[in-house]
Amino acid sequence: MNGIRRLRESGVSIWLDTLSRDLLDSGDFARLVRRGVTGATSNPTIFAKAISESAAYDRQLRDLTARGVHDARELFFALALDDVRAAANQLRRVYDETEGHDGYVSFECTPDVADDTAATVEQASALWRRLHLPNVMIKVPATRAGVAAIEELTARGVNVNVTLLFALSRYDEVIDAYLTGLERRVERGQPIDRIASVASFFVSRIDAKADGRLPAGSPLRGRIAVANARLAYRLYRQRFAAERWRTLSAHRARDQRPLWASTGTKNPEYSDVLYVEQLVTPGAVNTMPLATLNAVDDHAEGRAADLDPVADDRVLREARAGGLDLDAITAALETEGVQAFQRSYDQLIACINEKLGVRER
Repeated sequence: MNGIRRLRESGVSIWLDTLSRDLLDSGDFARLVRRGVTGATSNPTIFAKAISESAAYDRQLRDLTARGVHDARELFFALALDDVRAAANQLRRVYDETEGHDGYVSFECTPDVADDTAATVEQASALWRRLHLPNVMIKVPATRAGVAAIEELTARGVNVNVTLLFALSRYDEVIDAYLTGLERRVERGQPIDRIASVASFFVSRIDAKADGRLPAGSPLRGRIAVANARLAYRLYRQRFAAERWRTLSAHRARDQRPLWASTGTKNPEYSDVLYVEQLVTPGAVNTMPLATLNAVDDHAEGRAADLDPVADDRVLREARAGGLDLDAITAALETEGVQAFQRSYDQLIACINEKLGVRER
């Protein structure tokens, strides 16, 4: 039995945290699906790398510009959305067989709208209409503006992948936005049984920042991120067992599953499957880069995590007592996440313009 199968038997869905034309055209993505991958996520950094480092998109770029499409953003959407459609089609059997529990592909709004609720809603709605597939999700960052957009998009029937989640307090707001969006649909007599959403809680980035602020040799190093994520999982279990949720569940609503993101290990001193094995939480999703996925398949145990909220609370209390400001860390990571995606998006647009410039000379 391989690690992927063990994880799935423990109730964890495995999604791939990358997407590219080469991966799709080579048949590698289809092979990963056969191995047990049941979804895929993307972001501006992933597409910047895919488009800038491959010639696989050049012919389509040439055809689009020949037809009069010259705006770099529109060209990016045309290229990337074709990849999303192709991946969604390859995952459609998973979606159908799991009755919409799995089989999703996520595409992110551009980072320049992350702090603008109206612009996020407008762009996400337009992307949703363009894709016109039940097994796609539109990624919206959990900024303050993003939380309001999540409610509105859910009320419009858009599948949302909430991304760049770090803080428990913001996660609580995200859950509330999702529930409110569903309630608005129920009030209007609209169906909610096919709406899907995940809340992507980022993990390893927290340790990467927290470890540097803890004393050398501290037993808390490498433990803050997992404790934070496990407490997020406790919040998920509480909110989706309460009376408010039971009322929506009677209308066949789907819960908003937690998704563990940023699960590739950044510190070489830690296990390469640390953020997978410590977060084997039934009902959750773990989206992994390819290297982590292969490591999991090779040697992860995949047993359900021994969750101990009291111990996780103690870890964070001890960290705060020692001077670690977790609230400041999570706030900084949210801002830095949007900024990093903006840099990747700018590089992507520059790459497309450069390719167009080469052809025009």
